[in-house]
Amino acid sequence: MATSDPVLRYLASWKNLAGCTAGLAGLLLHFAGLAGSYWVVVVVGLYGVGALAAPPERIVLVTDPEQEAGELRRELDALVLRVRDLRVPDEVPPKLAEIAEVLRGVLDRPRELRADPDALHAVTRLVGTDLPLSVQSYLNLPWWYAAARGSGTELVRQLDLLHADAVRTAERFHSADAQRQADHTRYLEDRDR
Repeated sequence: MATSDPVLRYLASWKNLAGCTAGLAGLLLHFAGLAGSYWVVVVVGLYGVGALAAPPERIVLVTDPEQEAGELRRELDALVLRVRDLRVPDEVPPKLAEIAEVLRGVLDRPRELRADPDALHAVTRLVGTDLPLSVQSYLNLPWWYAAARGSGTELVRQLDLLHADAVRTAERFHSADAQRQADHTRYLEDRDR
């Protein structure tokens, strides 16, 4: 129940339902003659135990899909711009731009992205964790150490793996559209026969 009134929210909660059920058990004990003259205390006590034993309400955070996708896109664009100005191997900015382009194609369709939890998780993980971690791990090394250890090659390899992950995610995300396009082509071919 979506209401701002805390009393109505509590009345519709699992805690109240569990308390009422336990309190009803207390009433049954009274009618069975087992609660004695303190039956009111038993009913109230059982209600309290039931309400305390019930699990807390789950909080459902509903965000606007367009706002969520916009925030992810801003994070992605900020990382791409930031890398252009940093000391990274020459191959890194174009590779990161390729990954960003693939992910933007998914982020440009926020409502469909929200409806696909696997794609949403993958894109959020790529933009929020994997890409920034790869870049920052490289940048945390002193330049002389990174050059001596070939860490630039490691970063390029990570970006190749992340590019493959982004492409797989985008292909799964866009597969329904590709199927619709193929179906429409068959329809047009069959119609002209």
